[in-house]
Parts: sequence; structure tokens; C-alpha cells
Amino acid sequence: MVFKRLLGSLGVGAPTVDTVLAPAPVLPGGALGGQVHLKGGQADFDIEHITLDLVARVEAEHEEGESEGVVVFDRFTVGGGFRLTAEESRSVPFSVTLPWETPVTELYGQPLGIVLGVRTELAVAGAKDRGDLDQLTVAPLPAQEAILEALGQLGFGFKSADLEYGHIGGTGQQLPFYQEIELTPAPQYAHQVNEIELTFLAGPAGLEVVLEADKRGGLFSPGHDALTRFTVGHHDNRDWTAEVDGWIRQLVEHRPAYGHGAPFSGYGTHGHGEPHHDDHHRSGPGMGTAIAAGAAGLAVGVVGGMVAAEVVDEVGDFFEGDDESED
Repeated sequence: MVFKRLLGSLGVGAPTVDTVLAPAPVLPGGALGGQVHLKGGQADFDIEHITLDLVARVEAEHEEGESEGVVVFDRFTVGGGFRLTAEESRSVPFSVTLPWETPVTELYGQPLGIVLGVRTELAVAGAKDRGDLDQLTVAPLPAQEAILEALGQLGFGFKSADLEYGHIGGTGQQLPFYQEIELTPAPQYAHQVNEIELTFLAGPAGLEVVLEADKRGGLFSPGHDALTRFTVGHHDNRDWTAEVDGWIRQLVEHRPAYGHGAPFSGYGTHGHGEPHHDDHHRSGPGMGTAIAAGAAGLAVGVVGGMVAAEVVDEVGDFFEGDDESED
């Protein structure tokens, strides 16, 4: 969605801004292109800078319960240092590189319920105002899609997806939040687990795949969580269905496994203990609904009425209390 908004804090007669993103979905770690269209106001204005913020709606758990808010997870200056004369039209093209850990918002063209946006900020004469906000659509990397496809082939179904504020200990996570995809168990595992939670942490060399199982209790033992992770390259050629089934079996049997091959460059060592969630989270159901899973992979339910701009405006600046003071 693209919309135009008067830069209200700059007063009547100020410039307007309209950012148009390239229409195709982008990939984590890939290039996001587009143009910022400016229309001059009733007088000349010196445009100090044009900044794009990548924003995400994120859930946080704390002592009082759960909250939702907006996190800015990257920022790019794409123009500035020029005078925009009265009534002048000017377009500023841009191409920026998304972080590797940018969450996936769709699978096979179906939205997962993840809300990402690109927010444009214009700085004029020492004043800043946020102009338009545009929905960002991110498709999975080939390895991510292959793993999700394998899970669908095995009979797992999509339940929900959300973004959790915090870090997964023992991983190379870079962003202040991580994406969690919740899956209903395949029939062959339904007696052992309630659900599987999947997180991808992408980097230049490949993926860390974090799997967590909400295991059912037995006659003499309570239910508990089991968590482990694996590493894969971006261009690995594997029998993914067999590979992922092996991961699930190891997870369900709670045998620690730390991947096939060495950790990624820059991600450090795996250590000896299992990775853990620093905030000891347990996610709620989320907003997605599963409609099918099978040979075509995970099929996901469309989240009705979800408009990124509206949602981000509603949740406000929960995580941005001092954002106005940023440079």
C-alpha cells in the first residue's frame, strides 16, 4: 500500500512525500528498490535528508504480560542535501540491502500475518516528520522455502507466525527480535508433541534453523520443551524431506544436535549447552489460521483486514520511547 501524507509538523504548504517500492517481493539479505517522490510546497525548502526506516510489529513478554509495539530494525539515508523549490516535483531513486534476518512475510504468495513496513522520514530546516508508510513483502530464501516445503510434505500444518522481542541464546542472532513459525504436528508425531516452533536465522553463509517442540507429558512425566538447532548452506542440495524428518526425530527424542558442518563465519561456536530463549518465552496462538498442508507444502490462511500501515499506527511507539531523539 502506498499513500501520501502532508508533513504536518512542517506546517501548511510544506512538501509532500510519496514512496513507491518495487512491486516484487524481496528476499532476506536482498536489495529493496524504489523511488521517493517529492512535491514542493508553497515555498522553497532545503531537504536535509531522506531516511527510510524498516519497521516491524513485535510482541514482547514481561512481568505484566504481553505487549505489542514497533521496532525499527534498520535505517538508511537515501538522499538529501538539496533545495526543493516551490511546486517542484522530484524523484529520488534508491536501492538498499535488507538485513539477512529480515522476517519472511509470505509463503507461496499467502501472507503469514507478519507486519513489516518501510517508513519515510523527511528532514527539513531542522525539523523531522515521518511521511508515508508502505507495506514490505518478503519471500523466503531458497533454503527456507525448501525446509518449509519438506515440513508440509511430512504433514506439518501452519498454525501462526509472529515476531518475538528478545534473543535466542547460543545463536548468532543479530536483530533485537526473531521470527517464530508455529506448526501443528504431523500425524506421526501428534502423540508426542503439541506443536513445533521454527525460527530461521539467516546470514551471508547460510541459515541457523532453530526448532523447539512443546512435548506432551506421559503417564509419569510432565510435558516440557525441547530445543535444538542445525546449520545449512544457502545452496545445499539435500533430500530435504528426509533431512527435516531426521531433525524432527532428534528433537522429539531430545538428542542434542548442532548441525551438519561448521558454524557460520561470524556466528561464533555453538558451545556445549543447548541454545535457549533468553526471555523464557512461551508464545500464544497468534493471528494466523491453518487451512491445509500437504504435497504442495505448507498452505497458510490469509489474515483478513491486515494493512501494515494501519496496524503500525495503532500499536504506536511502544519500543521507541526515545526515537524522536535519534539522529
